[in-house]
Amino acid sequence: MRHADSDQGSEPSVQPPPGHRRGPRIVYRTAHPRDGADQAEVFHHAVLQGAAGHYSLAERQAWAMVLPRDGCAWAARQALYTSLVADCEGRCVGFLELDIPRGRIETLYVWPSLGRRGIGATLLVHAERLLLEAGVTRATIEASAMLVDGLVHRGWQRLGDDWVERGGERLYRQRLEKRLVAVET
Repeated sequence: MRHADSDQGSEPSVQPPPGHRRGPRIVYRTAHPRDGADQAEVFHHAVLQGAAGHYSLAERQAWAMVLPRDGCAWAARQALYTSLVADCEGRCVGFLELDIPRGRIETLYVWPSLGRRGIGATLLVHAERLLLEAGVTRATIEASAMLVDGLVHRGWQRLGDDWVERGGERLYRQRLEKRLVAVET
């Protein structure tokens, strides 16, 4: 599942000019237990910093407290879900947890400063491919307010509003679904 991420979504066909420095290469792969500590940090920062424009501080703090900031706990989740990571120079900078039998995206988080660079979208493409390979034709997600517009732009359909309680705070999210279709290459 190795795939390099670039601004155009694929490797350019021409070499950059001499002296031009490209950004670090992102490789997409299945998570390893050693990624657990990075997953914990990505989750913590994505919620507390990345979601700041969509949720209050109290909501974000309650959300961040639901899952431990402990690498062992996140590594243990890898036994429950198929976990995909975006790896930059050996570090997990984004991840997605997938429940293949249920056709459900459980989590999708990207390091806040790397948002809007296609990392989450590429993780979703890989997740959709895995679902299709398993014979799943519809994917679902309960998405935070910060993800909804991007998902709709990528073909997900809104099913309705949803609220979840985290640490005494009610957090808004939306239920979405996407019909999966194999793309001919």
